[in-house]
This record gives sequence, structure tokens and C-alpha cells, in this order.
Amino acid sequence: MLSTRVGVGIGLVVGALFLSVPAAVAADDSGIRIRPGNASPGSTVTVSTTACGKETYGKGESEAGGAFHLFAGDRAGVLTGQFQVPEETGPGIHAVTVKCPPRVKVTDTHEITARTPSGAVDAGFGPDGKGTQLALGGALLGGAAAGAAVRMRRRPSGVRT
Repeated sequence: MLSTRVGVGIGLVVGALFLSVPAAVAADDSGIRIRPGNASPGSTVTVSTTACGKETYGKGESEAGGAFHLFAGDRAGVLTGQFQVPEETGPGIHAVTVKCPPRVKVTDTHEITARTPSGAVDAGFGPDGKGTQLALGGALLGGAAAGAAVRMRRRPSGVRT
């Protein structure tokens, strides 16, 4: 009985692995590699492909970045090109198409994410003149607190306002 359960468990694991292999192979059948897969506006995206075979030149078109050229890369059979994501590009999924002679055309997609903030938060200190504003504001608050304290001392006890 125990050996039957173990056999069924092994069969299920092997079956799951067998079914996942075609999905993994199909995920890379476009022949295009886009890095980074999640780009932000203003970043440079690199596209490489093996779909062109022995060709040494190809053309690319990005919905977000426009036309770009692909040239022979570091490895044989790989063409590489780059494009810049424009600053005004909104987040979403965008297509990239690569064309090579004589009739090769492959398309894949990549995601453009919202720009992440960079730099420090302006806390009001620093050489940009806000230190004077902060000192003046502190002096005004201190004066208001002192005035309230003096007023509280002058009030006769038992009198409510």
C-alpha cells in the first residue's frame, strides 16, 4: 500500500515536470531578449536576437522608443541594438519588433514602469535660503508661545474666558 502511494506521488511529480517543459521552451521562442524587462522612462533598453541567423544587420521598432538598428553582437549569430525610452512614456506593455533580411520578423513585449523618485527629500535645510525661513518661522512660533504664557499668568484665577 505504501509503495503504491509513493509510486503515485513520483508519477505526479514527473508528470508536472513534463508538462512544464513545453511552457518554458515556448516562453523563449520569440528569439528576442529585452533587457531590462521592466524599464522606466529615460532608461536605455538593449535588444538582442538570434532570430536573424547569419545576418549581420537588422532593424528594430519599439512602440515606445521608435526605430533602432541591430548589429553583430559579442557572440556569433547574435544581433544587438539599443533604444531610449522617452521621458513622457507612460507605464504599460509595449511591443518590440525585429526584422532581418530576407523575411524574418519577430515580436516580443516589455513593460515600462512608472518612474521611481530619486534624490533626497527637501526638509527645508540647506544652502538654498530656506534656513532663514525656518529660523523666522521658529521665532514667530516662539513669540506666540511666550505671549500665550504671559496671558495665562495675567488671568485672574477662577475667571473663565
